[in-house]
This record gives sequence, C-alpha cells and structure tokens, in this order.
Amino acid sequence: MPKPGQHDNGRKVEIVFQNLISPIVLCFALGIIAVWIRSDLEVPPAIYQGLSLYLLLAIGLKGGVAVSQTPVSELAGPALVTLVLGFLTPLSAFLLMRHFGRLSRIDAGAVAAHYGSVSAVTFLAAIEAARAGGLIAEGYLSALVAILEVPGIFVGLVLARHGASAGKSKGGSFGEAVHEVLTGRSILLLIGGLVIGTLCGAKKVEEVAPFFITPFKGVLCLFLLELGMVAARRMRDLKNAGWRLLVLGTFLPLFHGILGVVGGLIAGMEPGGAAVLGAMSGSASYIAAPAAVRIALPEASPGIYLTLSLGVTFPFNLTVGIPMFMAVSRWLAPYF
Repeated sequence: MPKPGQHDNGRKVEIVFQNLISPIVLCFALGIIAVWIRSDLEVPPAIYQGLSLYLLLAIGLKGGVAVSQTPVSELAGPALVTLVLGFLTPLSAFLLMRHFGRLSRIDAGAVAAHYGSVSAVTFLAAIEAARAGGLIAEGYLSALVAILEVPGIFVGLVLARHGASAGKSKGGSFGEAVHEVLTGRSILLLIGGLVIGTLCGAKKVEEVAPFFITPFKGVLCLFLLELGMVAARRMRDLKNAGWRLLVLGTFLPLFHGILGVVGGLIAGMEPGGAAVLGAMSGSASYIAAPAAVRIALPEASPGIYLTLSLGVTFPFNLTVGIPMFMAVSRWLAPYF
C-alpha cells in the first residue's frame, strides 16, 4: 500500500505529464520535429503575421472583458505587483548577463529588454496548463500582460544606453525606440483590445465571440507549430552562445518565475493565477522586444538575444518552467 507522500508525488508527476501532453505543446514539438527531419512543412509569412494579429487582439479583448467585470480593488494589488516585476526582471537579467554572461553593455541591455518583457504565447500555454491542472486563473490576467510588456523593454534600453557616449551607439534615438515600443503591433493590439473589451463588456463582445473566442485554441496551435520550427532553427546557433549564456537562459526563467509566483500570492491571487503570473515573469519576448531593439540597438547581436529568448527560454518554459510554477504555487499557497 503506497504511503501518503508517495501518492502525492505520483499525483504531481501526473499533473506535470498532463500539462505537457496537450495540443498546444505537442504542436510546438511537431514544428521542432519538422525541422529536424527536414520536412518541407512551411507556414507562409502572411499567414503567420495574420495569426499573430489575431492572437494579440483576442488576448486584449478577453482581458478587457475580465477587467470590466473585476472591481478596481481586486485588480489594484496584482497590477502593482506586475508593474514592480516589470522593473525588477530586466534589471536582474542585465546584471547577470553583464557579469556572469560576460556580455557587453549593449548586448546585456538587449537581452534584458527581452527577459523583462513577456511572451504572449507562454502566457496562453500557462493559462491552458492551469485549467488542465484544475487550478483557477483570474480572468484579468490578460490585462497584466499589457502592464508587464512595456516596462521591461524600456528598462532594458535605458540600461544599454546608460554610460555609453552618443558616439558609441549607432542606433536611432531613444525616443524612436520608445515610440516603436508603444506603437508596435503587440502593444497597440493588446492595449487596444483591452480598451475595447473593457468599454463593450461581455454582452457586446459576444457578438464577435464566434470569431475571436471559439476558434482561439485552434489558431494558437497553428501559431505554435510555426514557432516550433523557428525555435528549432535557432537551436542550431546555441553552440555559438557559450555555456554561460545557456545556463542563464534556463536560470532566469526559473528565478523570475518564482518571483512572479510569490508576488502573485502576496497580492492575493489564486494559486493558478499566481502560477500564470510566474510564467509571464519567467518568459522572454520575441515580438515586441526584437522590434524595439532593432531600432534602438542595431549593433546588438540577434544571434544572442533571439537564440536565448526563442531557442532556449521559450521551449524550456513550455516543457519545464510552467509545470514547475504550477507545483511551486500549489506548495506555497497555504502559507499566504
């Protein structure tokens, strides 16, 4: 007869397994396999762009509806914690990349901008994992994505430029970079969808639900199929990154993710919501951040920041990080 502790451990392993065996994660794995076996599978760029636009606007709409139904007093704490995380995560990423990873200030700042921002797809995968594990995840989490997106990029660019003379940086003006962040498609669609969903509320958004809500998971599977292929191609560049950067590419999501879980629980979030906030904090952007970095820091190496964010941290979070944040949140919840 198994002991109680053994039963609990078996249950945790089962939850982790169920989180991994889902259409979303398996579509990502299928994309990786397609590259490894040299398949001719390809998602046309125009379709990929369309999928990106769809997902970002849908996330914003769903978050806006949740905000319209959430009292300000309930949202204030999590929003404040998220804002603090938006400043702490790029700072810690910069310091570790600079001193342990031995990167230049420019490259460390570029990487910090990615790790301070958020991956919308990691957020979506975490939401699905929480539901599959029977955890409650607050509806307003989509609003927190928009809050977390901007500060990390902003802080990363400031850290990259601080102490550097104008002659050493060949990029566009700092104002141009900030404009790119605020007007880029990810921020514009997230915030725009958030405002639309908040103003319209659940009843009016039901009019577009057959397009934006019902097919959402299917579209996400196609998007992850493409990202799996992109990540697999980036994995080929890992040998040039060096072992220090590879270590940081797995340590930072865990460190930032646990900070997010603890912060969410302190703010009074449910264990599922805190775990999702942890996944958001532990993720690395590959849409908004690259666009801003290309303008502000063109001398920064894409082989470093894209390989780390998309080739290391993204698959690590899908396979290891998200299940771990769920387990940590369950374990810590009774203490808050």
